[in-house]
Amino acid sequence: METNPDVIVIGGGLAGLAAAIHLSQNGLKVILIEKSHYPKHKVCGEYISNEILPYLQWLGADVSELNPTHISKFEFTSSNGKAAVAKLPLGGFGISRYTLDNFLYQKALANNCTIIKENVTDVSFSNDVFTITTPSQILSAKIVLGAFGKRSNIDQVLARDFIHKKSPWLAVKAHYSGDIDNDLVALHNFKGGYCGVSKVENNIINICYLADYATFKQYKNIEDYQQNILYKNKHLKSVFENSKLLFDKPITISQISFDKKQPVENHLLMIGDTAGLIHPLCGNGMAMAIHSAKIASELIIDYYSGKLMSRELLERTYRNQWNKHFGKRLFMGRILAKILTNKTITNVLFAIVASFPGLMPAIIKQTHGKPIAIN
Repeated sequence: METNPDVIVIGGGLAGLAAAIHLSQNGLKVILIEKSHYPKHKVCGEYISNEILPYLQWLGADVSELNPTHISKFEFTSSNGKAAVAKLPLGGFGISRYTLDNFLYQKALANNCTIIKENVTDVSFSNDVFTITTPSQILSAKIVLGAFGKRSNIDQVLARDFIHKKSPWLAVKAHYSGDIDNDLVALHNFKGGYCGVSKVENNIINICYLADYATFKQYKNIEDYQQNILYKNKHLKSVFENSKLLFDKPITISQISFDKKQPVENHLLMIGDTAGLIHPLCGNGMAMAIHSAKIASELIIDYYSGKLMSRELLERTYRNQWNKHFGKRLFMGRILAKILTNKTITNVLFAIVASFPGLMPAIIKQTHGKPIAIN
């Protein structure tokens, strides 16, 4: 096994896998470290904007092979039952993380990426080289990509600012069978949160919601919470009552932080949710994660080819590119989250949208990017 690769990627989600494929396609030796086995379900909205398709095709990852659901419309409902529907400017597709992550994992293996299934216990940087420690080995590389997700023990190792703050958010996700429109991604508002509903491959419905933990803990279990809180939105009640749970039980993740993160910390280039997490109500975190992998990978290739002459220039350029592509989107996500979790403001927004039908597509554009250009 190559123990001194050009790049070590910590984390094998969408961003980590896309970066591993990209870098290895360009002749760099890559080791990816992921603690979990594939395939695996993850808490995720599982809608992805078509903006990412040109890049996935360039990577040799043609997602049409996975029979995704094609999505062209967006519906938003308020807790009092009002609904608004708009056409998605670019459209998108529904695909489960269970299927997509495993698909990219197989592509990475085919590209001769070395994938290690272990936990990273320590990350250090000295004399322009990283040392990565796992329970069974010590690895080193000049470049390390942080792709370890929303919240990790590595965030504590690196003493990142957000990790010391308690977050009020809990996310719940499960797959269901039932009958909803294939071409629709819906966002249903309820007291203390919002719920995304859309189809993925094989006619499966993905339901994923973000809940205020203070409200959630007042109920004895997920089903009790859903019936007492989510069902007050008549649209959500109809979805749940006409769908059958396909999981043994929903999966959850707590302490989800939407605080601002830094795209470069301790000389690691952070990609995906590790660099910044957009509120799920914006429905585009998957595309942003993959796009960030493209940006970082291209700059790393430039660094190794001599176009970027120093680590300082690599880090500064990546930071600038991250903020250029995602800074505004993350900011808009925070603004929308504050609006849509306030009942009074949400009702006012619905009245405005009803009067100006072109407003909703304009808002959607603020949290979505343009189709990714391939040089």
